[in-house]
Amino acid sequence: MLSTEKRYHTNAIGIEPFDKSYGLGYQVNHADWSPFPRVNDLRQTFLDRPYDIDVERLRLVTESYQKHQSCSRKLQCAYAFENVLLNTKLYIYDEDLIVGEIAAPAKAAPIYPEFSVNWIIDEIRHSPFEEREHDKFFIRNDKDRQEILDLCQWWKGKTIDDHLQASLDKDQLKGSEVGEKIFQTNLYHYAGVGHLAIDYAKLMKVGYVGLIKEAKEHLAALSKRDPEWASKRDFYLAAIIMHEAARTYIKRYAKLAEKMAQTEPDKKRKTELKQIAANCYQIADGTPKTFWQALQLFNIATTLIQVESNGHSISYGRMDQWLYPYYEADMKKKSLTKKQALELLEVEYVKMNNPTKLKDKGSMAVRNGRGFGGESLTIGGVDREGNDATNDLTMLMLEGSVHTRMMNPWICVRMHEKTPYELKTKVVQCIRAGYGHPKLYNDAPAIKAMMRKGMTLEEARDYCVVGCVELSLPGKEYGWHDAAYVNTAKMMEMVLNGGRSFNTGKQLGPDTGNLAEYKSFDEVLASVDKQFEYWTDQMCSSLNIIDSLHRQLKPLPYVSLFFSDCMDSGKDLTEGGAKYNGIGPQASGTATCADSLSSIKQLVFEDHYCTGAELLKAIKDNWEGHDILYAMVNSSKVHHYGNDDDYADDLFKYMFECYCRHITGRKNLRGGDFRPGVYSVNANVAMGMNTHASADGRKKGEAISDNMGPVHTDAGSHDICGPTALVNSLAKVDHSLATNGTLMNLRFPEDAVAGVQGRDDLLNFIDSYIAKGPMHVQFNIMSSKTMRAAQKHPENYKDMLVRVAGYSAYFVELGKPLQKDLIQRTELHF
Repeated sequence: MLSTEKRYHTNAIGIEPFDKSYGLGYQVNHADWSPFPRVNDLRQTFLDRPYDIDVERLRLVTESYQKHQSCSRKLQCAYAFENVLLNTKLYIYDEDLIVGEIAAPAKAAPIYPEFSVNWIIDEIRHSPFEEREHDKFFIRNDKDRQEILDLCQWWKGKTIDDHLQASLDKDQLKGSEVGEKIFQTNLYHYAGVGHLAIDYAKLMKVGYVGLIKEAKEHLAALSKRDPEWASKRDFYLAAIIMHEAARTYIKRYAKLAEKMAQTEPDKKRKTELKQIAANCYQIADGTPKTFWQALQLFNIATTLIQVESNGHSISYGRMDQWLYPYYEADMKKKSLTKKQALELLEVEYVKMNNPTKLKDKGSMAVRNGRGFGGESLTIGGVDREGNDATNDLTMLMLEGSVHTRMMNPWICVRMHEKTPYELKTKVVQCIRAGYGHPKLYNDAPAIKAMMRKGMTLEEARDYCVVGCVELSLPGKEYGWHDAAYVNTAKMMEMVLNGGRSFNTGKQLGPDTGNLAEYKSFDEVLASVDKQFEYWTDQMCSSLNIIDSLHRQLKPLPYVSLFFSDCMDSGKDLTEGGAKYNGIGPQASGTATCADSLSSIKQLVFEDHYCTGAELLKAIKDNWEGHDILYAMVNSSKVHHYGNDDDYADDLFKYMFECYCRHITGRKNLRGGDFRPGVYSVNANVAMGMNTHASADGRKKGEAISDNMGPVHTDAGSHDICGPTALVNSLAKVDHSLATNGTLMNLRFPEDAVAGVQGRDDLLNFIDSYIAKGPMHVQFNIMSSKTMRAAQKHPENYKDMLVRVAGYSAYFVELGKPLQKDLIQRTELHF
């Protein structure tokens, strides 16, 4: 049990006791979780809907671009956005209290031809979306299918992807996803950047009307002596067009709600529809006055960012902070009860799952999941003065999460040394429920990382999470997070094989030596450094080209107006208008590299158990015919990362710092710099499929190590000393060096955290984890037995969420290789 002096109590409470148990792990044939029948109905309706592809946005955007071909790109974007909002069909669903979709029906994916169309044409013709093994999408009829093909044909040669293929040289291409997949930058070939959080507090304070007024004042103040006058003029004009269109769009919803109310026979629903109309009129012409209206404005503003940009991870900032004034005011006026507030939050939580994104089959192989991905909602932490920021909404938002248990939102709880005991206990109760939420962030290293990006202490304390684990400053930072996935195991392959591919034998990188020739371990490390320098040069230069193409072809006037620095400078986000600008590529397979180095150092250069040539041949042979050496490399006789063993942990630290060193400080086109992340999400599985055997005892096709986690091969997990030893290993690196974030998955079977003792063991473990300094942690409370049962009887586990990496997903919808990787992760016990 925690000692009394470690308990920091809070007056913030939810509806339910802070220590209420929400069950242990997934329950087959469970009863409804939410206390609100409406929420359970909306949740079930969502689960029952198919994932469709909707043609309407494609049609309206293409129509507008064809009409305005002589305009600047910013104005082309504005007119297309306006055409969508003025003409898209609107939907208000039964029992819904908050309106607004992404210019498509709920759970239907629009098409964004501005980025790429070749893959859409190819997949419709040759790899139909509805025939995928997983992540299926359905086109409603042959007429829609043909219209999509015809409209996409007009876009050929005009997209970001088309221009990019002509811009990269052979050295960049050979390491990319079209070559050996040493690094993959294709996410932003095919889609928008996203990964941001706007200044919701300002939006709530001034509304669309206030933002438009401010933009008009800046437009009027422009001087033609400014050499960028035309560009700035078009930015303000485009933003004004788009925000006025948003106001019209909101009023269209108001009129639809009024019309539906006229014929609604149920008195309660009639009243709700009238209030929905009133809410929409209020936020279209002014600012929100109530908690419900603030949620309505939030939903509209956020979904319209997705309509504009197709960006992943349009996240919600510190929602318990910016929304709290509306909650507090309504509570003081007694116009809102906690129960009503919680129901509204849960309705919005279900609605957050409606936006659906069509992704190419290559991206699907790297990352399963049909949602937009990464809609993180940050709660807790300290305020700008360093005081604990917990409030009633912090607790209610956790309750809403455990009641709805859906993919979104991704609840992120910021933790610090004085996080209240009540909040920590509620967090643990949610984690024990086994649905993959919330994920936890350690304020100390996170704030340190933000300050490494040049932010003041007060700014750094106000960080939020966007996407899986990336740290950002709402309304101030455009970080290009998640910009690339880097297969460090493939880079290590170049170290061992003279810059040649094991798979093809082709010379890819510089010949910096090979394992049969190295005379010392120092030579190996020098080769690592040279290979990492070469390949990060190829990747970062590729990303700068992609960045420039987004600026040329897909500016973002709508969302830019939510960033004060863009407003003041007249520069779009893509032009460097944000105060802080970055590009964040992330390393995958770091432990695979570390354990490979450990095997080489110990077995070749210290114990002389085998020669470098013998180990190299075993790797080339995929360990076949080398059973004794294979068993040794995978045994506890060899030092492995994750066991509080300095020998191996120092090599992990070396790999971590090597990657960070080769990324940090590189400049980008927007006046910022590159920022390293060390995480793979679930890309380690697909990367492993394309990676030959490695010196850590991994065979060809097996997943490389995930995120900051230890190696687990088909021969067994390399971490064998339990969770405390694993955390001690993890804490030996300075996580703040990875300014784009780190990620750590941990898995406990249900019985390890059962009962009061199990609850307190997990709570104490989290306390210790935060004290030791890693930046992030998230939990699966699920045994391998449970996951295997779901594989055998998927019909009984349709809504079983698992924490994959930075995100949660329905286990039965994941591909078999990813399911295998989840099952093979080490089951920890206290």
